[in-house]
Amino acid sequence: MDKPHILQVGPYPEWDQTPIDAAFHAHRYFEAADKAAFLAEHGPKVRAIATRGELGANAAMIAACPKLEVISVYGVGFDAVDLDACRARGIRVTNTPDVLTNDVADLGVAMMLVQSRGMIGAETWVRDGSWAAKGLYPLQRKVWGRRAGVLGLGRIGYEVAKRLAGFDMEIAYSDIGPKDFAKGWEFIADPVALAARSDFLFVTLAASAATRHIVGAKVIEALGPEGMLINISRASNIDEEALLTALETGKLGSAALDVFEGEPKLNPRFLSLPNVLLQPHHASGTVETRKAMGQLLRDNLTAHFAGKPLPTPVI
Repeated sequence: MDKPHILQVGPYPEWDQTPIDAAFHAHRYFEAADKAAFLAEHGPKVRAIATRGELGANAAMIAACPKLEVISVYGVGFDAVDLDACRARGIRVTNTPDVLTNDVADLGVAMMLVQSRGMIGAETWVRDGSWAAKGLYPLQRKVWGRRAGVLGLGRIGYEVAKRLAGFDMEIAYSDIGPKDFAKGWEFIADPVALAARSDFLFVTLAASAATRHIVGAKVIEALGPEGMLINISRASNIDEEALLTALETGKLGSAALDVFEGEPKLNPRFLSLPNVLLQPHHASGTVETRKAMGQLLRDNLTAHFAGKPLPTPVI
């Protein structure tokens, strides 16, 4: 029996690529110099698309694959997949939730600690001789006991809040409604009001058309010149222009960001700012989690072609 033809949108680690090549006939879109010609040649054979959260699958790619049955996303975010095009043709979509939740939460909390305590600058202070020449490093700000806001109390937001509770922080959250499991945490429906009562605002909600730029100028200015914004969700949830302006003018104290519009080619204005911690979209970037994500991506494809229920369907 012939192996199913799949379109592989981006590269995977070798531990994933080897079993993918063994089970499927993978057409490596990311290696093609002429993407349109590649789709025209191989699209008619493709029954599945294997992609990554930030790469997705747009309407043109989906249209170029008339036999397409399923799109398997390596990552929890699926906002870059054209779900309307999939629904119109009955194409299934899967992602890899749960397996990356804790690593993403870990990095979010680590970013808060690193930025609040000035750890990047402090290491430079030691390495460049400033400690010996100039004395003690400038005082930073404490984390424990302060007020944290979590915008989006889903899987990742919940794990972030659990970790923050270990720092005796006062925790509040915004979501579509109060959560029964959030005992002792204050529900605040309005993101602006959440930001106004927070020292640290974590953005952890899923991205959609409805959440685009939900963190705009009003939220950012409510967080204020002593506040810190931490984003481990999607770049589209934040108005980057408003964020950059607030960081440059002091209307926002600081930010710690793992995602950016147009990444990896982020806005160069970020690079000159001393009050922002920049990370290369690697919140799930541990060996253990990436192996689990790859396994779940393959499990979804295998289940589909075996006629079995999908482990983690989106639609």
